[in-house]
Parts: sequence; structure tokens; C-alpha cells
Amino acid sequence: MTTGPDAKAPPKDYRLLVPRDWFRIDLTQDRWRAQLKTFVDHQAEGKSVPAEAKQEAWASLRNTAEAGVRGGALEFFLRPELEDGSIMPASLIVSLFPRSGALAPQDLLSSFEDKEQRNGHAAELSTVSLPAGEAVRILTPTTMDLYVHMPGAVGYLVLAFAVPISGMSGPMHRLCTSIAESLRWII
Repeated sequence: MTTGPDAKAPPKDYRLLVPRDWFRIDLTQDRWRAQLKTFVDHQAEGKSVPAEAKQEAWASLRNTAEAGVRGGALEFFLRPELEDGSIMPASLIVSLFPRSGALAPQDLLSSFEDKEQRNGHAAELSTVSLPAGEAVRILTPTTMDLYVHMPGAVGYLVLAFAVPISGMSGPMHRLCTSIAESLRWII
């Protein structure tokens, strides 16, 4: 296992430390829909969650997972947050963004900046150094996406955090940053 960005061989896998109270769904297995339903049912159990809110949460999370699977997602982590009878979990989707001869992080950042200018979004874009390597960070009030450059120039591992209730500030920002900093490559 390597912990630094100086490895030249492509990684065989990665290790990421996520708190125990985050529910993990393996999106590489066909059973992910059942796992997602289990999460929603468990969060609504014993609480006065309206059936419509439960169905809305299930549909929203299912759509997020399906879009992730289409985009190369490997894992989906959910942290329960219950407020005003609705289920709105904080989440992390881990995806593989393969690119042979991948762009350097600075070049990827430039392409994202051009896209942001055309779309008129107000995201904060920057490069950051993580123990696993250089990453491009896209930060909005409720999301943080990190494109971590993989050794061997084979692409990026994307860590996409969404925190709809408390937002991407304060303790949740620090928690998401700590999770990202725990990323290690297995060579």
C-alpha cells in the first residue's frame, strides 16, 4: 500500500475511512436497490415520517444512485439526518473517472473553470493537496466534489459529498474533508 502521490503504477484499489454511522451501499452489485430501500425503511421506522416523504426520499436517492451507476459510481454512503419529518441524508458517492493519459489536476481545473463560466454557476474551484495526491475541488453551499488524481495517470477517483440540511460548512465540511484526507491507494 502506498500513502503518497509518488507511486507510478496504477492502483489496484483504494481505502477510504468513513464513519460507522454512514450506511454503505455497494453500487457494483445488483442488490443496491434493496440496500437503498432498507436504508429508507430503517430511517423512517418508529418516526412520524409521512408516507409521501418516505417515497420522495426513496425516489430521490434511487435517482441519485442510478445516475451514479451510469457515471461509474462504485459506492454510495448515506448519513442519516432527519428534520421536520423528511429524510434528507448527507451522502458520499465514490466514482471512477477513468482517463488514459489523464489531464493533470491544473488542466482539469481549467476545464472546470471554463465550464463554470459558461454555465454561470457560483461554485468555488481550486486544487488541493491530499495525502493520496493532488485533487480538484468544486465547492458549493451544499456539495463538495473532489477529483483525486490517481497514480499511473489512469484517471481520477471522484468523491462527491452532498449535505442538503446543514450545508457544506462548519462540522460537516470538516468531516467530509477528513474522509477525503483518509483516502489511500492500494498498489
